Amino acid sequence: MLQIQGLIKRYGERTALAGLTLVLPAGQFVALLGPNGAGKSTLFQVLTGLFVADEGEVTVAGQSLRHAAVRALADIGVVFQQMSLDLDLSVERNLRFHADLHGLPRRVATERLTAGCQALGLEKDLGRTVRELSGGNRRKVELVRALLHRPKVVLMDEPTVGLDPKSRRDLLAAIRADIAERGTTVLWATHLVEEAEAADRVVVLHKGRLLADGSPAAVTVALGGDGLEEAFIRATH
Repeated sequence: MLQIQGLIKRYGERTALAGLTLVLPAGQFVALLGPNGAGKSTLFQVLTGLFVADEGEVTVAGQSLRHAAVRALADIGVVFQQMSLDLDLSVERNLRFHADLHGLPRRVATERLTAGCQALGLEKDLGRTVRELSGGNRRKVELVRALLHRPKVVLMDEPTVGLDPKSRRDLLAAIRADIAERGTTVLWATHLVEEAEAADRVVVLHKGRLLADGSPAAVTVALGGDGLEEAFIRATH
């Protein structure tokens, strides 16, 4: 569903991504684990079309990001590391704006945003401005927004940073439910080992290079350590 082939991105003399190659099938929860500066955010910026790679190819559901960007991006939903909601608009207006950008019919948009908010306990907040919401609920709104157009690939860039344990658990449960229902492919960037341990697959990125790729247990063995956290620290520090 998501193919990344030989991706290279440089900032002057610094190489942020050094020939990264990954293939992600449908219905898989993949944790992208890496320390600060590993290249996780740069990868997401390339995958969402904000940056253009210097070399390499990205294909989303069979569509080339380089040659058919509009069609490729239509199959991507994203929750960025930094909040990207309009604080002064209501939850409903934020969601309807996104639905309009994707050309969703009004009835379909209403059904989906209502169902999404109900699933995450936000139905009573539809009329409130985003500014009034807690950090955890803002993240939930962003997830509802990311899923409105039913993307095949969902990108989550360190979405639980600063959230309390319950909000983190709720966010993970919601994305797991979407995978189970629609076979979504999820790439979840994190530097929290406990989140990676719950994934189907762990990809470890360090200094723009792929260090390990496999199940949490397989990555632990590959990197060497009594547990994933110890192995990750040993390999990246």
